[in-house]
Amino acid sequence: QVQLVESGGGLVQPGGSLRLACAASGFTLDYYAIAWFRQAPGKEREEISCISSSDGSTHYAGPVKGRFTFSRDNANNTVHLQMNSLNPEDTAVYYCAAGWLCSTDEGGYDYWGQGTQVTVSS
Repeated sequence: QVQLVESGGGLVQPGGSLRLACAASGFTLDYYAIAWFRQAPGKEREEISCISSSDGSTHYAGPVKGRFTFSRDNANNTVHLQMNSLNPEDTAVYYCAAGWLCSTDEGGYDYWGQGTQVTVSS
């Protein structure tokens, strides 16, 4: 069974940090482009970051650039998203997804996790 499982979400105060993980089973993440998406209540799902399988380059959406860092842990078949300087606008369900290439829309990804809730509130 091919699966992606996110973890690490929770409640954090504004200005705080969280580290999300996305662990794969049934396939090797090293051979896929991996993206992080998020969906806030009442809003469209948006791609916030993607790391390429071909050259390892990482792309970040404007709202998270400079605050979030995406990395691969190939030994554990896992990727991480380090989130710093969090603000209430970052509150959302965060999903990881895998596909052949980094894509401009969610339809370009083959495998999805169930999501993990991140809430930024004082």
